[in-house]
Amino acid sequence: MPIKIIKRPFILPILLTSLLTVATQHASAVTLDTVLVSHDREQVPLRDIAASIDAVDTEHLQTVNHVHVNESMAQVPGVWVSRGNGQEHLTAIRSPVLTGAGSCGAFQMSLDNIPLRAAGFCNVNQLFEVNTEQAMAIEVIRGPGSVLYGSNALHGAINVLSQGVSETLSGMIAVDAGPHGYQRVKASTSNTKGSHGLRLNVNGARDAGYKDDSGFDQQKLDIKHQYRGDKYHVTSLLTHSNLNQQTAGYLLGYKAYEDDNLKTSNPNPEAFRDANSTRMQSHIDWQTAMGEWSISPYYRHTSMDFLMHFLPGTPLEENAQQSLGVQSMFKNRYVNALEYRVGIDLEFTVAELRQTQALALIHPSAFLSATLPQGQQYDYTVQATMLSPFTMLTFHISEQDQLSVGLRAEYLTYDYQNNLLDGRSKDDGTACDMGGCRYSRPEDRDDTFNNISSQLGWIHNINQNRQTFFNLSHAFRTPQASELYRLQNDQQVAELKSEQINSFEMGYRASYENANISAAVFFMAKDNVIFQNSDRENVSGGRTQHQGLELQGSFAMTQSLRLDMSGSYARHTYDSDIALRGVTENIKGNEIDTAPKAMGSAQLNWQISQHNKLALEWVHMGAYFTDEANLHSYDGHDLVNVRLMMALGNWQLGARINNVMDTDYAERADYAFGNDRYFVGEPRSVYVSLASEF
Repeated sequence: MPIKIIKRPFILPILLTSLLTVATQHASAVTLDTVLVSHDREQVPLRDIAASIDAVDTEHLQTVNHVHVNESMAQVPGVWVSRGNGQEHLTAIRSPVLTGAGSCGAFQMSLDNIPLRAAGFCNVNQLFEVNTEQAMAIEVIRGPGSVLYGSNALHGAINVLSQGVSETLSGMIAVDAGPHGYQRVKASTSNTKGSHGLRLNVNGARDAGYKDDSGFDQQKLDIKHQYRGDKYHVTSLLTHSNLNQQTAGYLLGYKAYEDDNLKTSNPNPEAFRDANSTRMQSHIDWQTAMGEWSISPYYRHTSMDFLMHFLPGTPLEENAQQSLGVQSMFKNRYVNALEYRVGIDLEFTVAELRQTQALALIHPSAFLSATLPQGQQYDYTVQATMLSPFTMLTFHISEQDQLSVGLRAEYLTYDYQNNLLDGRSKDDGTACDMGGCRYSRPEDRDDTFNNISSQLGWIHNINQNRQTFFNLSHAFRTPQASELYRLQNDQQVAELKSEQINSFEMGYRASYENANISAAVFFMAKDNVIFQNSDRENVSGGRTQHQGLELQGSFAMTQSLRLDMSGSYARHTYDSDIALRGVTENIKGNEIDTAPKAMGSAQLNWQISQHNKLALEWVHMGAYFTDEANLHSYDGHDLVNVRLMMALGNWQLGARINNVMDTDYAERADYAFGNDRYFVGEPRSVYVSLASEF
């Protein structure tokens, strides 16, 4: 008998009523002229963007002072950066929390508009490679990214903006302390002399972990140089990150997160993740009589070793990537009501991956023991080339109406080389019992994908402070290298197609005297969804639907009191009966697992005095199913957090209490291999920080 989800239907109506009531009482200091950069790779006011885009600004980042980036993303409607253990995470933007080989390919993650990973080589945890702890802002595009983003912005995009260079000498140092041995040091300095400016950001953190045999050490470095010449402006950024993590696995058992005897246990004390990344990128721009030119060359190197504790045999994966690329764009000067941008992106990538099982598997299942022998399972290299021209036209039809049309073509080719024996044998060529080994290695091959994305947007200004917009877009995601070349059982070739999504969005934005509100409704239909079938083969052909409502508002209730609210109600469903691995029921029409219908948050900010501030936050996570058959579920939860910042002479003291009510909850829940599984949320936790600026 299916388990019925416990619903909280009162949450969203209360949120909507409060939002609209306050909006009618106050009108705006916050206008539609907020400048954003993620949508068009340049500074553009929100009023000129026919899409839903949000910015988690400097003030909020400093107030939250997050240990994990998901803490700072709670205020964005329709977005859930789900925390795993340590610094791990999975992402949802107008989507379920997606898992599997190519799940990360649905979201474009960038640093100053340069993707963190090459097209086709994403990583679900890639946000831990960027210095969000010292970012200027984090911008989020909800829904298919503009045609300027390309393959991986299927459901949305997250762009981390690094801090700028200061005009005069400035700096800061901060120390943090928290539960289970958490310690962090952050330092920054910046100055400009003449045409040259420099910024240095560095931070290091250590956490012994809430769970047994867990914790992490992490270090991040940013060096930014800025040159302002008479003609050319050049901004260059060098970043490095390193993470050494002891990983705690899922906690097993129905509502195990409520069991005090199990909460801190770790069923995978041997699991670890070691990852480092280095990035170098420059943005060069100049102006001519024709318009504005920009070129952004970049280089990135990443490597990671981690024990896949979630797989039988707990194999070790070692991967590395190197990429060299350039983004270029020309924007004409605004003439005769027409603005246009044209550009081309080019990228070369070399990636390698090895998977090795250190010991022979001893398992009650004779089949698993026979098909998962000791030794190498994968060892391959992929060289990839991506070429992608794009254009976007903006027609200023009148003072009230603006129309935008965008088009992008993308050519992506993989040159795959298998460094082991082809097929599903052991690494020495001998056959596995019971039909063959679990993992299958394709022979050397080339694969090429050609795709087109498009966007049509319209903005109508009702007046200076209110507008509506419509956005019709088509986006794609090419198969990831891991989906094409990490095969299982008898599969020798994965005949995969690019995932496609069609999206329609309608939105409303308004500013009042002391308030700013926005609302959006969306409908998305996704085709050629890549999944693993009941024979553990990677195949295309799934269809899903995604639709919902998102609301957001910021209200200056008094000169010192501000209320920020956001909420979303969405439904994500299977639109085809696909034979997913381990599922025997017809799932067409079922809700996709790990897809809460209702999510929301509210932050009440009290500016007690110039340097003293108190913030109260409520975060709501709605109920969701944890399996594709909709037979198991998680009830959802509500969390309350309190944050205080106060001046102590030349220092600022910060105190944060997370989970004030000491609620038992799961950061994420799912059901797999016959078990309810949870990443356990931490109990009430107190963090203290001390910072000084000069």
